[in-house]
Amino acid sequence: MTNQTIRVVARVVALPEKVEALKAVLLELIEPTRQEAGCIKYELLQNQSDQTDFTVVEEWASDDALDTHSVSDHMKAVGAKLGGLVATEPDIRRYHLLA
Repeated sequence: MTNQTIRVVARVVALPEKVEALKAVLLELIEPTRQEAGCIKYELLQNQSDQTDFTVVEEWASDDALDTHSVSDHMKAVGAKLGGLVATEPDIRRYHLLA
């Protein structure tokens, strides 16, 4: 399984009065992340039935590429802005594709 990509599903839930503010912050991540070495896919989704619920679906070439992304300047900047916007800590999970 050495050449397998890494998949990430990250869920972020906004405070009800902060939906638009959180959406704006999450949108800031898209272009710089897509330009990173090893980024295959980076998509931001918003739940149709619960507008506070955002999910990011990612695919990375390797754990190293994902680890580099996690400490990038744009991730640090967004992390600093999440306080007061989110209802809970982001739920970030790494996966391998099985089939």
